[in-house]
Amino acid sequence: MSKTYAGARLRRLREERRMSQAELARLLAISPSYLNQMEHDSRPLTVPVLLRLTEAFGVDPGFFSERDTTRLVADLREALAGEIDGARVSPADLAELASRMPAVAAVLLDLGRRNQLLAERVTGASQGRDAQAEPPRSPHEEIRDFFYRRQNYLHDTDLAAEDLARAVGIRPGDVVRTLAARLAERHGVRTAGGAGDRLHHFDASTRTLHLSGGLRPGQRAFRMATQLGLLEHGAELDRLAAEDFAPGSPAYGLARIGIASYFAAALILPYRSFHAAAEDVRYDIELLTDRYGLGYETVCHRLSTLQRPRLRGVPFSFVRVDRAGNMSKRQSATGFHFSRAGGTCPLWNVYEAFAAPGRIHVQIAAMPDGQRYVWTARSVTRHRGGWGEPGKTFAIGLGCEVRHASRLVYSDGLNLDNSAAVTPIGMGCRICERLDCPQRSVPALGRTLAVDQNSSTFVPYAVDDSAPR
Repeated sequence: MSKTYAGARLRRLREERRMSQAELARLLAISPSYLNQMEHDSRPLTVPVLLRLTEAFGVDPGFFSERDTTRLVADLREALAGEIDGARVSPADLAELASRMPAVAAVLLDLGRRNQLLAERVTGASQGRDAQAEPPRSPHEEIRDFFYRRQNYLHDTDLAAEDLARAVGIRPGDVVRTLAARLAERHGVRTAGGAGDRLHHFDASTRTLHLSGGLRPGQRAFRMATQLGLLEHGAELDRLAAEDFAPGSPAYGLARIGIASYFAAALILPYRSFHAAAEDVRYDIELLTDRYGLGYETVCHRLSTLQRPRLRGVPFSFVRVDRAGNMSKRQSATGFHFSRAGGTCPLWNVYEAFAAPGRIHVQIAAMPDGQRYVWTARSVTRHRGGWGEPGKTFAIGLGCEVRHASRLVYSDGLNLDNSAAVTPIGMGCRICERLDCPQRSVPALGRTLAVDQNSSTFVPYAVDDSAPR
């Protein structure tokens, strides 16, 4: 068993809780000098100490493992691609920095992204575009990071929704009626049709929530629950959104909507009962959609949020992509990295889902660092209604580390220990470390190409291994 050195994470956890070394040492039943040695990586974290930490702070043991740095390292590789390509810094340096000093790595990541933005603005100005016209960062990207920093779980919001579900008596099959009664009795809001070309519209002046006639019962329930969250917990939404964003900013408004949507999912799928149901059916998504009368995407998204301390579900990563590879949703309770630059791995099974609509595809995938994941993927299609109206088709992916695979029904029949059954995938060709991938679309960062007019290889960008790195 490898030793765990995680001094920087341990120190950060202590400082976040505003505890002195003496106080934490007392809590862990160790001496302050022993704790000091662990914080400076002079001694490893022992199993008893890890168990006491997880119990005291409600963190997963994986918080202290090197796997937690996977996404941070990948983000650094993406933001500092030019520095790696110019051999000014190596991937190994970035991994060491992320492991030992994650806070410093986060600052460096922010500076790297700002540098990329500045370069884009300079290029835009040289081409006659307004250099200030482009926002510093996409508000949607900021919202994704907002949820990622919280491991896709909002504790107070989840508890409030569960309390409300218990108070009003939310039950599968009767959700729409129950929510309509709450809206009417507590807020004087009635539901009606007449949403026009919109899926829903709340008219505050008439206290009417207009819902499209094309919505299925589960979709109606979700929009009613979202409106209920905005009405009953507006102050809490304001507080949470203001933790990261300035009131009045586009990101602040999107954060409020995102938190309200989270509240809605937690209201119609209360944590404890949904977690118990998921564990009971071994996370069989189709059985859960039938039991709760909700869509495949809604159930998958809720499964990715089951990270309540002392009652954690499987930590999932959730993604929604279209046929062109564009990610419209990506959230993760794990260290899985989604590329910001686009161009996700073509070997990932989310793209197979489009070839066989309605069927769940299962894949054991390995990232370049060796970490393995079990991924499920299925396509979903939505139509606005009417002949000739264009629809929307997406692939929904849900994945977890292979160490959790036994808890999933989808692992039945898979040989999890057979390396031949594993598909090697990456974080997008631009930053992928796999040199022998026949699907690579761009050269590897920081490596010299082997250019030989007298020979060719199956791999599109062969590397000269004799060249210095």
